[in-house]
Amino acid sequence: MNKKEMLEKKVWAVLGVTPNESKFGYKIYKKLKDHDYKVYPINPKYDEINGEKCYKSIEELPETPDVLDFVVPPQVSLNALDEVNKKGIKNVWFQPGTSDKNVIEKAKESNLNIVEDCVLVALS
Repeated sequence: MNKKEMLEKKVWAVLGVTPNESKFGYKIYKKLKDHDYKVYPINPKYDEINGEKCYKSIEELPETPDVLDFVVPPQVSLNALDEVNKKGIKNVWFQPGTSDKNVIEKAKESNLNIVEDCVLVALS
């Protein structure tokens, strides 16, 4: 699946959302919302983002998103892939700096569709 096809999916979750408006975790979440995506924020540190429930883990999500966008360091991404598989998520989007060789290898072994790019640029 290519970038364009993934962007056509309308239910996303963003791992690493933050209420800090200067950080990518916020900008990516907001950009997806502004483009009429249904977006689930995930970060164990926050109860809500912009008045919306923030989920503590991928497992807690009320539905399986079409795409999971990673905005976390590679080690967190690597650990999160187990939850991705358990939840049945098939499409993963790695922001720049969120993946490394091990992360991509593990994602490929799980037969996930992978995009490595910046959502902010892709939606501009």
